[in-house]
Amino acid sequence: MIAVHVIEKAGGAPDKASVEQRELAADEMFQILRDRLQGVDIALQTEYLYGTDVGDAIITAAHDFDASTIVFTPRGGSRWLKLLTGDVTTTLVNESDLPVLVLPDPSEQPS
Repeated sequence: MIAVHVIEKAGGAPDKASVEQRELAADEMFQILRDRLQGVDIALQTEYLYGTDVGDAIITAAHDFDASTIVFTPRGGSRWLKLLTGDVTTTLVNESDLPVLVLPDPSEQPS
């Protein structure tokens, strides 16, 4: 399994957080994944990706790593926010030539 985290660059505009801060946040997410995979016989590789378009960066990396499937959980957010900032889910589902598996957000599951 290859887990990637895209550190989104603002494309000329000032970034909201430093690259180092974003890498630390990615490391925390990677650790959560490592913790959840304990006791499971799956090798985990983690990678930082950098780009102005998160969906395109994921698709490119999937090809670079010769992935068979892209699996992800979409970020929350209003439709307006997704319209203004770009919707990664739409990019992955509509533009990827690889199979895409969209997992539900566990925090949004009924109790």
